[in-house]
Amino acid sequence: MIHALISHYIKEKKLFDKTDKLLIALSGGADSVALLRLLCDMGYLCEAAHCNFHLRAEESDRDEAFVRELCDELHIQLHVIHFDTQQYAANHKLSIEMAARELRYQWFEQLRNDTQSSYVVVAHHKDDSVETMLLNLIRGTGIAGLTGIQPQNGFVVRPLLCISRHQIIDYLDAIGQSYVTDSTNLQDEYTRNKIRLNLLPMMEELNPSVKESIAATGSHLNDALLIYKQGVEESKKRIMTEKGINIASLLQEVAPESILHEILYPLGFTSKQIKEIYSSLQSQSGKRFYGKNNQMVVKDREMLLIEQSTSHSSAPFELIFREYEYTADYQIPRNKQVACFDTDKLPGLFEIRKWQAGDKFIPFGMKGRKLISDFMTDQKFSVVQKENQWLLLSAQEVIWVIGERTDNRYRIDENTKRVTEISILH
Repeated sequence: MIHALISHYIKEKKLFDKTDKLLIALSGGADSVALLRLLCDMGYLCEAAHCNFHLRAEESDRDEAFVRELCDELHIQLHVIHFDTQQYAANHKLSIEMAARELRYQWFEQLRNDTQSSYVVVAHHKDDSVETMLLNLIRGTGIAGLTGIQPQNGFVVRPLLCISRHQIIDYLDAIGQSYVTDSTNLQDEYTRNKIRLNLLPMMEELNPSVKESIAATGSHLNDALLIYKQGVEESKKRIMTEKGINIASLLQEVAPESILHEILYPLGFTSKQIKEIYSSLQSQSGKRFYGKNNQMVVKDREMLLIEQSTSHSSAPFELIFREYEYTADYQIPRNKQVACFDTDKLPGLFEIRKWQAGDKFIPFGMKGRKLISDFMTDQKFSVVQKENQWLLLSAQEVIWVIGERTDNRYRIDENTKRVTEISILH
């Protein structure tokens, strides 16, 4: 029965087929063990990958020994890597959880290429998706955040989202397959564990099938999201002109602020900026808003003019702004040409200018404010380098000494929902 469910789900979502080579993320826990056994039984070509993060003393080595023995029994090629996760977290100013996630997915992608595998297959199941929906709901989210974990994200696929953890355990028991248990999953330490161990059991007292209900809601919202996107495209046709947005037509739409968001957000304007632009619709003409990618919105009498801005910055480079939902798959770039920020922490409109005397910021990894001039001296900048150093500001606060160091106040952390990624284009 479980094989048929998963086979149908793989075909329905078009995740992969029998010609694809699969790299299985194998932790040794029930979910990943079931994933490996099921895909092998179903005739897929599989190799396995195991990360030893050395975070749980003897348990980490126990897990590695278990997966080695399992893969030997199944005649599956196993790849193992060892990480000093705590040192990596300290060096990169990350939480242990975020460091492990970053290390894991960086290695998976490298190994996928080295082994010429088509996909990395991970063992997220229906319960994980439900927990993610609740986590996003608690933090605040839009429709997309309430659709749960998606079956595919680039080269990462999740074929077990159609079954629950209970079904996984029943399957392993039925075939007599052992697995290991991560003791940290039994601890009430992280937010997700609090949802799993405390919130969901309380909800199940009210509705024993609450997980199924939430998962079904996620599926309905996936469909609603498709309808919403179609409605947005139809609205754009009614209100967009060659010059920009007809204000009167926009205000006749059912949800004008949402439509404005869908038009301006892909152009690089933040949610906070879009609220300011919407509030300006009844104000006098002439107000200008500078977004990312050198985009500018000008409030005219009857129009919101959308133009390419050339006057607010004469920097010898461009900044490319991208925004992503912060998921388990997101990898923080380690490149001075790219800066990453928690989108919701950024205070307002952006500005690019050269540094000025008295400019201060809180360098990444530090707590106290520091003069930009002192920072450059500490970094042994030459006179020419100092003369040519540019800053990125948000609501007049320095957020990035461009190409050098970001401000610690706007860093990504475990509460981040969206990431703004800014790249230098020369």
